[in-house]
Amino acid sequence: SESGRYMKVQVPNPLNFLRGLGFPYTAAATPRGVEPVAQASKLGDFYDTEWARSPLAQATRTAALETVGRAVTLAACRPQVRNTDRIDALSGPAIFVANHQSHLDTALLLTTIPKPWRQQLVVAAAADYFFDTRHSAALAAWAYGAVPMERNKVSRRSADRAAGLLADGWSLLIFPEGGRSMDGWGLPHKGGAAYLSVKCSIPIIPIHLEGTGRVMRKGSKTLNPQTVVVNIGAPLLPADGQDARSFAVSIEQAVAELADETSSDWWSARKRASSGETPSLAGPDHDSWRRDWTSPEHKPRATEPRSWPN
Repeated sequence: SESGRYMKVQVPNPLNFLRGLGFPYTAAATPRGVEPVAQASKLGDFYDTEWARSPLAQATRTAALETVGRAVTLAACRPQVRNTDRIDALSGPAIFVANHQSHLDTALLLTTIPKPWRQQLVVAAAADYFFDTRHSAALAAWAYGAVPMERNKVSRRSADRAAGLLADGWSLLIFPEGGRSMDGWGLPHKGGAAYLSVKCSIPIIPIHLEGTGRVMRKGSKTLNPQTVVVNIGAPLLPADGQDARSFAVSIEQAVAELADETSSDWWSARKRASSGETPSLAGPDHDSWRRDWTSPEHKPRATEPRSWPN
C-alpha cells in the first residue's frame, strides 16, 4: 500500500479444515459405552531395531566403539583378556554369556570379544529398562546394537527375534542373571540363553568378568579405574536330550568355574570342579552387610595411620 503498511492475511490450516469435516475424512469417534481400542506399543519388546543393523548404522557404531568406546573402556578398566585361544577353532555365530556387575560390562565386552564375532554382534538388553522411551531405545539400539528382551516373563516375540538373528549369522551377547549384582555376588541365571542354544543348536561361550563392580558398581556414578579380567571359557553345547533348564545349570556352573580359575589357577580350579567343590557365584547365605564384606568385589578402604590426638 502507499502508506507502507502491510495487511496481515491468515492462511487457513488444512489440517484444521479436515478435522472440521469429520468422518469419513477423519477417524470416527468412539461410541459411548464402547472401550477404546488401545494403540499398539512401539516400545519395550515391540521396539523395531532392524534399522540399527543397516550398513550405515553398523559402520558408525563400529567406528564409535573402536575409537571413543575403546579409549574410555581402556582408561577405566585396563582389561586383561585371557584364553581367547579356547574359541580359535570356532566358526559361525555364538551366544556369549557373562556375569553382570556394572554398566561398563557391555562396552567392555563389545571391545574385547574377539573378531569376527564382535563385528556382527547384538546385545540382549532389558526391554523394560533400555527400551522404555523412544530416545533411550534408539540410543541402546545404535550404541550397543541392542535388541529388547523380556527379563521378567517368557516372551515368544523376544525368543523368535533372537533366534532369527542367530539364523542370519549374528552372534548374541546376553547377561543371564537378568540384571546387575548389587553386592558383587552372582544372581540366579535365567533360562533364555540356554533355551536359544538348545533351540538353534548354537554354542554357548561362557565369560567371567572380574573387577568391573569395583570400577563402577550398580548405583554408582563415579569411576574407580583399575585392572579387570575377562576370562573366556570353552564353547558349550547341550548334551543329547538335555533340556534348557538343565543346560542353564551347566552354563552357570561353567561361569563359576571360570571365576574360580581367575581367582586361583587353572589346575586348582579343575581339581575343585572335578570334585564338585567349585565355589558358588551366589555367595554365602548371610545378612547383606556380611555378603558385601565377603564379596569378591569388596576392597577394604585404605586408611592413614592415626596419631594422638587425632
